[in-house]
Amino acid sequence: MMRTQLSSTLRSSVARASLRTTTSAPIACRAASTHAISNPTLSNIEKRWEGMPLQEQAELWMTLRDRMKENWTELTLQEKKAAYWIAFGPHGPRAEAPPGEGKRVTFYTLTGVAISLVLFLTLRGFAGPAPHTMNKEWQEASNEYLKGQKTDPFNGLGAEDYTGKGHVQSPPKH
Repeated sequence: MMRTQLSSTLRSSVARASLRTTTSAPIACRAASTHAISNPTLSNIEKRWEGMPLQEQAELWMTLRDRMKENWTELTLQEKKAAYWIAFGPHGPRAEAPPGEGKRVTFYTLTGVAISLVLFLTLRGFAGPAPHTMNKEWQEASNEYLKGQKTDPFNGLGAEDYTGKGHVQSPPKH
């Protein structure tokens, strides 16, 4: 394919245009983040942070984050303090517990345990007698039946060297 004057001119102009757009964007971003954040914006941030709208909190944090990407010696003392406080301050999940929270948790836990105990004792009081199969004689007879059936012959009741209690779990019948 032959190169003409027009095609080489077009190629060089496109190359220059792309070079201009790639080099001018970082300069614009850097210029936006090189100025310090005003002191009134950062003053008393510890007391104002919780009351600030989420959008304003996000904008302030993003601005500080952009400033911290640059040389930290250019940050003002207020910016350093604000960035530290926003990152590690006692707010959000690191906030102090409200006064009396431990007492409330203890009270509600003990209330739940007391209600459970009352419910258990009430159900236990109205329950009928134990089933007729819940006595030692019945359970021993169940063991003998299972041995006769040779159930679980490797390590259970049907094994020749079995020494456990089997299904016996109740006291003898009175």
